[in-house]
Amino acid sequence: MKKLCYTAVLVMLLTPAVLVAQPQEIDPGQLGVDAAQQRLQEVSVSRFEDPGFWRVSMSLDSGVITYRRLEGGPMDAEPIEAEVEAGIDEQDRYVLGVKAEFFRRRATNIFIEAERPIPIPGVSKTLSVWVVGRNRNHRLSVVLNDYFGNLVVLPMGEMNFSGWQQMEVAIPPSIPQEDMYIGGDRGIEFVGFLIQPALMQTFGSYYVYFDDMRVVTDLFAEEVRDPDDMVDSW
Repeated sequence: MKKLCYTAVLVMLLTPAVLVAQPQEIDPGQLGVDAAQQRLQEVSVSRFEDPGFWRVSMSLDSGVITYRRLEGGPMDAEPIEAEVEAGIDEQDRYVLGVKAEFFRRRATNIFIEAERPIPIPGVSKTLSVWVVGRNRNHRLSVVLNDYFGNLVVLPMGEMNFSGWQQMEVAIPPSIPQEDMYIGGDRGIEFVGFLIQPALMQTFGSYYVYFDDMRVVTDLFAEEVRDPDDMVDSW
């Protein structure tokens, strides 16, 4: 029942007005600037090393969907600067592969969900992920929970390219990521990805791969609090 409700909410959110392509170049420092100081930092959300942390689904009468972990990754992916400076060397050996086998041409959705939402610290500016789209016109969106737990669907664009490509989306300032009247922790949660297959390309088998999901986030409040500054949580 929970799965059916989750799917229904996503379908309601995906109106034609929402499906607008994001710009290719995004300047995180200019997104939602409402404070005098910022501390922007790139943070890893998932390297897709553990297949047990993910689940995939699509309509049972549309086809069969499976997933697995495979070795590989984009050669153009650069290390996160802050991790290099801190001497952090996390494994990034695998990618998440998803295979959809369509029964026939029909409108359907493919969901790639985390077993539990992944919290993202700070105030996020952009989210990016490396994708192999297999040159199809299928549309990829990211699903988030805002600060208050409301589902948000942001379109990342069509996967009409070959090989690895980094897809990026701006997190609009209109999405609540904190409550200025309450204080305390800030941030949103990553829920999963939504793929809307192009109707005329829902035939045969479709493969898509994910790796190295990151955000650029403002960690000023989290990292610059003075040791003698009170915490707004009483």
